[in-house]
Amino acid sequence: MPATGDFPPAPAPAPAEGAGEAQAEPDGPLDKLARLARRQFGVDMVLVACSDADGVWQARAGAPPAAGAAPGSLPFSAECPLRAGDGRQLGTFRLLHGQARGFSDDDRRALQDFAGLAAAAVEKRRALAAERADEDSWRDEARNLSMAIAGSGTGVWDRNIVTGEIRYSAGWKALLGYGESDISNRIEDAYRRLHPDDVDYVRAAMQAHFDGRTDSYEVEHRILCKDGSYKWICSRGKVVGRDEAGRALRMMGTTTDISAMRAMAERLQRTADLLVNLTDAVPGMVFQCGQRREGGSRFLYVSAGIWDMFELTPHDVRDSAAAIEQRVHPDDLASYNASLQSAAAAQTSWHLEFRVRLPRQGLRWRQGEASPRLEPDGSVVWHGFVTDITDRKRADFELHELAATDALTTLPNRRHFMSRIAAELARIKRHGSDCAAVLMCDLDHFKHINDTWGHAIGDGVLQHFANTLRAQLRAVDLAGRIGGEEFAVVLPDTDLERAHAFATRVQQRIADAPFSAGGRRIPLTVSIGISTMHTLDADAELALIRSDRALYNAKQLGRNRIESTPSVFSR
Repeated sequence: MPATGDFPPAPAPAPAEGAGEAQAEPDGPLDKLARLARRQFGVDMVLVACSDADGVWQARAGAPPAAGAAPGSLPFSAECPLRAGDGRQLGTFRLLHGQARGFSDDDRRALQDFAGLAAAAVEKRRALAAERADEDSWRDEARNLSMAIAGSGTGVWDRNIVTGEIRYSAGWKALLGYGESDISNRIEDAYRRLHPDDVDYVRAAMQAHFDGRTDSYEVEHRILCKDGSYKWICSRGKVVGRDEAGRALRMMGTTTDISAMRAMAERLQRTADLLVNLTDAVPGMVFQCGQRREGGSRFLYVSAGIWDMFELTPHDVRDSAAAIEQRVHPDDLASYNASLQSAAAAQTSWHLEFRVRLPRQGLRWRQGEASPRLEPDGSVVWHGFVTDITDRKRADFELHELAATDALTTLPNRRHFMSRIAAELARIKRHGSDCAAVLMCDLDHFKHINDTWGHAIGDGVLQHFANTLRAQLRAVDLAGRIGGEEFAVVLPDTDLERAHAFATRVQQRIADAPFSAGGRRIPLTVSIGISTMHTLDADAELALIRSDRALYNAKQLGRNRIESTPSVFSR
């Protein structure tokens, strides 16, 4: 926060109203802050200037310093930026005075406080403006939608959640056979028109949207018509107004008659057996499975794809689903059964990815999808399908490996190495007595190699060293490229002495087998820092820091050295 003498002079006052800028609201929060700051600091003028998408706007108290002071060279001026919560600059809080005056540290802190209050007021103003714009947009959209769907068999409703009133369009009332004055606008009456079996479901869906747990409200349910019959409708809506606490205030939506669609769906359900030939041609297995109330299940229908999915025939599962369970991988069987039981109990859709072990195909991945239907006798009938996702799983694994691997050296990258070393520390803490050695390796004079031979040769050197390092590792050891020419190694159950021996072998190997390029041999040396990781380490990076310090010592002492740092348990 600058003041005269240690910052560039403040610019001249902003143009007066009418000069192309947007003014703040009269006597708004910024004007009050400006007046209060002017009294606090005893200056000629306080100017709060901000800008947004609508242009530049400001609040001010007092008048510019007396004429005669050259613009840009006022005897006293001080300013502090207005910063949003994310650090963006919103404007400037500026003090102007025609005479020189002191400006203490307390004055600076007070000016910062005023700037913070002004920034909060600016952010609140912008938030309220955005909220009003959103609500106006929804109103316009609702009016346009109402005009577009007039006479289309769809009705519009507008609910005031605070007062409990709900307004219906003429088209909504006509949809159910009601006249203009046949129904009230009270929400209690609206709920009484719902089919008794649908009331709880509709209320729960509505409340979930009020609470912000769903992006919109959409339900299919039955509703009472004027002639006493029930009609299937689909209601869709969205909250278009909330208070500062996030509570829903107003909701608008539409209602569509779907009776014909529901009737068609039921007819299609009754003729499902006519589609058997089609289901047999679908890749994967289409099935209908009955789950008995007393336990156990059997397949009421299964397509020919059961052979590709499980290497079984429809006859194998006609009386029991046990043959399917025997094909599920033992490690996935518990989750397979638990997910089915949970979905059946909650009457929700079943979705699961699981492995199977097949006599001919071996280990494969399957994805199961099914929807339950509760029968009058308490049993559950599942309708669903099973597909092969082995190729997708393999691709996911390969992508994961790519994300964890350094592309040049094929060693683990820094992020993956740090997760592995953290896992090693967790293992040490569980055992309570073992330790691990952590090494940092840095190729000496690598920049000179790049500058002399080019980056392509430099890349080859890095790959050569990575292969040399990899060849010295045990199965339990791990090496990774940390960045540039730096590599790290973790050696489980290894003390400093054995880690030093490992480092010596790496140095000897890289000396015995220099990198060759274009018939010329490029000698290489490596500096290595060693530390150990123990149970008292707060996190794995501490050991890496200690190793890095040892590496720094090796570099300072002439390179091509091995140095170690004893463990400490604080940074």
